[in-house]
Amino acid sequence: MTPRRTRPAVQQAAPAPRLGYLVFRLERRIRARLDDALARHGVTTTEYMALSELRTREGVSSAELARIAFVTPQAMNLVVRDLEGRGLIRRDPHPDGGRVLCSRLTSEGLAVLRRCDGSLDDIEAVMLAKIDDAMRETLVEGLTVCARALRPDAPV
Repeated sequence: MTPRRTRPAVQQAAPAPRLGYLVFRLERRIRARLDDALARHGVTTTEYMALSELRTREGVSSAELARIAFVTPQAMNLVVRDLEGRGLIRRDPHPDGGRVLCSRLTSEGLAVLRRCDGSLDDIEAVMLAKIDDAMRETLVEGLTVCARALRPDAPV
């Protein structure tokens, strides 16, 4: 009997990773580096997100900050109280009255935020080092469109 020749199995290419998985993996890597970098400034990532939002919009409530930072209102209340206690923000009564307090950056809060921004700039420089300006612009536009499409208030 002659040995039977078998054909080698055809290797199928592994499926490309899902886009959602890639975005998640990137977010986790950014978050890990950002957590480490911000800790050197005495700020958490959630605090940084709150301070960043207050730079663009004054008078934001804790509930609004919680939605932006993807934390519970109770958790954001603790963050806001801590930021206020450290003199990084101040809270004033809402102009319409009621119990709502509106947060604003202080000059010290802005100074801390600027130092933290430098750390994020460093992380983004490493992340984007091999991407040219055109690809970077396309990436920003694409991610912005995707984020808007998945907003809770976006039409289905």
